[in-house]
Amino acid sequence: MTIAIGSDHAGFRYKEAIKTMLTELGHTVVDKGTYAETPSVDYPLFIRPVAEAVAAGEVERGVVLGGSGNGEAMTSNRIKGVRAALCWNEESARLGRQHNDANVISLGERMMDQDTALKLVRIWLDTPFEGGRHLARIQELDQ
Repeated sequence: MTIAIGSDHAGFRYKEAIKTMLTELGHTVVDKGTYAETPSVDYPLFIRPVAEAVAAGEVERGVVLGGSGNGEAMTSNRIKGVRAALCWNEESARLGRQHNDANVISLGERMMDQDTALKLVRIWLDTPFEGGRHLARIQELDQ
């Protein structure tokens, strides 16, 4: 799978760890930045390119990170065709995929430890979308 990843300065450390894990799992990772913890940067500059790549079909999924993950999810969801799930525990990551077909996961580095973040990304990657009654509505909204 080809996955875009992006963060602001507050999500940089986890972005790098997730990028390493994704590569080790055999995925192709497209890093949209930021590329250092300092200086402080504005998250939309690095999050929007991830969402746009997902929406354009350049990548299959996206991972966005910040301090809380809230602004990153909001920025991503402004792009038509993106369904970003803000995840904070295993169930939110699983349901984001299973029920909502989330194609972007948003995580907050200040909200969880690194092991949890890595685990949530793996759950999100491994969980299939159930489809069913939600599928037609999701596809309709994406058009």
